[in-house]
Amino acid sequence: MPKSIFILLQYLTPHYLFTQLMGRLAESQRFWLKNFLIKRFIKHYKINLGEAIIETPDVYSSFNQFFIRQLKPNARPICQEEHEIASPVDGIITQLGTIFNNQLLQAKNYYYNLENLLGGNQLLADNFHNGLYATFYLAPHHYHRVHMPLNGTLEQTIYVPGKLFSVNPIMSESIPQLFTRNERLITIFNTHVGKMAVILIGAMIVGNIQTVWLNHPFRGNKIVTLSSNPITLSKGAELGYFKIGSTVILLYEQNKIRWEPSLIAKTNVQLGQCVGILNNT
Repeated sequence: MPKSIFILLQYLTPHYLFTQLMGRLAESQRFWLKNFLIKRFIKHYKINLGEAIIETPDVYSSFNQFFIRQLKPNARPICQEEHEIASPVDGIITQLGTIFNNQLLQAKNYYYNLENLLGGNQLLADNFHNGLYATFYLAPHHYHRVHMPLNGTLEQTIYVPGKLFSVNPIMSESIPQLFTRNERLITIFNTHVGKMAVILIGAMIVGNIQTVWLNHPFRGNKIVTLSSNPITLSKGAELGYFKIGSTVILLYEQNKIRWEPSLIAKTNVQLGQCVGILNNT
C-alpha cells in the first residue's frame, strides 16, 4: 500500500470502533478461528514458540492469549549489576537522548512536548527537565510484555485519553505530536536515582494496556489518576502488557543516568539487556 494512502486511512478510520472489532476477533475462542489466526501469524512473522512457556499453538485459548504469551524464565537474561538499566522490552529503539527545552525527538524533524506527553502535568514534567528519554517500538512480532528497567516503587498511574493512530515508523515519521495525541498510560516510579517514568502508548488495534497492579484495563474520555495499592517491583519484573504492538517511552531525571554509548536510533534490543548506566556508581 502506498505510504500516502496508509496515512490517509489512519485519519479516516474510526479508531475505537475498528480497535473494538479487531479486539473481539482476537478474543474469539472458536477453535478453528483462533488456530487459523495464530498459525498464520507464526508463519508470517517467523515466531519462535520454543522460547515461550506454551509451545503448542493449539493450546492457546485465543489469539490474544497467544499474543501476550509468557516466555520461559531464562529466555531473556536480565542484566544483574545494580548500576545497569535493563531494557524493558523486546523492541527497536527509535529515538533516545536528552530532553532539551522540554522537547523530545519523535522522528526526523518532529518533536513533541514533555508536559503534553505527561498529560499537561507541569509539576510532574519539572522532574524530567533536561533529563534523558528513550523510545522503544514494539513491532507485531516482538514479545509484548513490559518489564521494569530498575527496582522501583509505584508512585502514580495516570490514564490519558487520546487517539489510536498506529505508532509504526511510517506514522511516527508522518504525524506530528503522535505520542501526545494517542491514548497512554503513565506510570511513575521512585527509584534510588530519583523518579522514573514508564509510559505505555496505545495504538490502533491495541485492545488495551494492562498492568500487574490494576484489576482491569481502563479506558475513558478524561485524564484520570488511577488508585492502587503500594507496590514495589524489582528490575526485570513484569510491569504490564499490550494486546498488539505499541510503544514504550522511558524518562529519567537530569544527571541521574547515561545511555549505553553503542545505542543509536533503530537499534534492536532485547528485554533485560543493559541499555544504560546509573551515574551514582
